[in-house]
Amino acid sequence: MTTQLSPRVKALIAKARIVSFDGWQEQFGAGAIAALQTADDERRYLEDALLTTMPAGAVARYLGEHAAALVDQARAQVLGQFPDITQPGGGLYPPMRAEACWRDFWHFLRCITYGIAAQRTDYTDATGLAYMEQLYQELQVPLEAMVFGLQALKTASQEQLAELRGSNAQIDPYFDRLIDALASFQPAD
Repeated sequence: MTTQLSPRVKALIAKARIVSFDGWQEQFGAGAIAALQTADDERRYLEDALLTTMPAGAVARYLGEHAAALVDQARAQVLGQFPDITQPGGGLYPPMRAEACWRDFWHFLRCITYGIAAQRTDYTDATGLAYMEQLYQELQVPLEAMVFGLQALKTASQEQLAELRGSNAQIDPYFDRLIDALASFQPAD
């Protein structure tokens, strides 16, 4: 089953950017900002060459290396909490909607690792998040499940980091920044 996205949805997708590096130039310099922006534009986790120059690069690397497992854990939690969500009539039906949700979790974690690596809770972009809210309204994304899933992703990440020998990384503020943003989104009318 193929569903065409409307021009409005396509435009919102292009504008719905979570991350902004405004104000980071003094701390990291133009070269690092360009590398961060390129990684975000290409929707990928940060490379080792950049991570080694960042305050918490090792933590971000570790989370990135375990992203698939972390997203799987969050997905299992969402499906446990909302067992009918992927069934006909559920907010993540048909299957392509569910896949988009799990892909969003992967991107959420990716963006959060940027903030963690830099030790900057100001990694989110208000304008991009406003477009994301409009996109989620347009697509009627089940916000309660998305917020729950992001919280589950935070818990899974905390548990994974607990296994990292000697890690006492505080990742809560970086997750909470995005959780709070999503929790403030208004549902579709």
